[in-house]
Amino acid sequence: MTRHTHRIAIAPSGFKESLSAARVAEAIAAGVRRVIPDAELDLIPLVDGGEGTAEALALAGGGRLVPCTATGPVGDPVASHFALLGGGTTPGPLTAVVEMAAVAGLALVPPDRRHPGATTTYGVGELIRAALDAGARRILVGCGDSGTSDGGAGALQALGARLTDRHGREIRPGGGSLHELEHIDPAGLDPRLADADLLVACNPYNVLCGKRGVARVFGPQKGATPAEVELLSAGLERLAAVLTRDLAPAFAPSAGAPVDLRTAPGTGASGGLGAGLASVGARLLPRYDVLLDGLDLDARLARADFVITAEGALDHQTVRGKIPAEVARRAQAAGVPVLVLAGTIGPGAQDVRAVGVDAYSAILPAPMTLGEAIGRSSEFLADATERAMRIMALGTRLASVTSEAPVTPVAA
Repeated sequence: MTRHTHRIAIAPSGFKESLSAARVAEAIAAGVRRVIPDAELDLIPLVDGGEGTAEALALAGGGRLVPCTATGPVGDPVASHFALLGGGTTPGPLTAVVEMAAVAGLALVPPDRRHPGATTTYGVGELIRAALDAGARRILVGCGDSGTSDGGAGALQALGARLTDRHGREIRPGGGSLHELEHIDPAGLDPRLADADLLVACNPYNVLCGKRGVARVFGPQKGATPAEVELLSAGLERLAAVLTRDLAPAFAPSAGAPVDLRTAPGTGASGGLGAGLASVGARLLPRYDVLLDGLDLDARLARADFVITAEGALDHQTVRGKIPAEVARRAQAAGVPVLVLAGTIGPGAQDVRAVGVDAYSAILPAPMTLGEAIGRSSEFLADATERAMRIMALGTRLASVTSEAPVTPVAA
């Protein structure tokens, strides 16, 4: 009899400020092979619009990275990049991938300067202009891992809009000054935007304003105090009102209702960058509808006996559009069990069972500093995978023994 070869799909996200999705997948694969050397592994590193998105899509689509220098989130120049896909013999318009994390991500904000009231998306607008200069007329902006909360105001300024206060002065960078916004003058906007197809790959759960507004949900993670969260929230409310009055009408869709910049799905993406770009005609799209196109993910998961996915932190946010939840939802539809490995496990992690996760586990073997955890994350992932696989093997053997044990009649 031919022994069945285990087919395992490994479909993780990256670990922020530590490992790319590809390196996470490789570490998990190493752990699997320690227990099942002949396993048939399908490595499917996934991106959510954050760190590594441009590189991953360039590799998947035969494109290339274009290095450039742009304004970073704290105002200093940073080495950045965007990707170019298509062109040459490839049909269709030249496509650019602008990864906002590559120019305004949290990893680019020094720990002692993590103040979302002052950080800016100006560099995102610079990358969009650089992509236009390179001939791209279809621009995909990946949202995720942001260190900003300025509603895309900085990006709009880099694209040529003037955002002024009641005295006609340009407002200062950052979300902390948005409450002073009085007027937006679109006259200087790059005219090429009118002919470009601007797509924003975003988490549809993230909205700009309201009780679940982006400042309240993510502001504390970016360093905002409770008072600053309220200031940011008020500023984003003001921005939405002025954008709707001064800018959005010029880019309103020819058919259908205009986007509600306060509460439409995705408007809160990357500290509100979604709303800012939507005001100049960008289409806000569920990120996995865009980023997973061409991967044939559903079929690859369905072919597997077992799926392993991973992310840096498993908590209440995971079910709100993170990669492990998306993978689990798709695997569950195919009847394939799912294990999640996480750097840390926080409150609400148990909610992932409702979307198809069968088991989850943290990878850290003992308490340690963040620096040590980041530096050894590949090692810890491989070790945690090995532990999980050995426990599964033990469970399989116990199930086999139980099923083969003779049934002893019970005396009447």
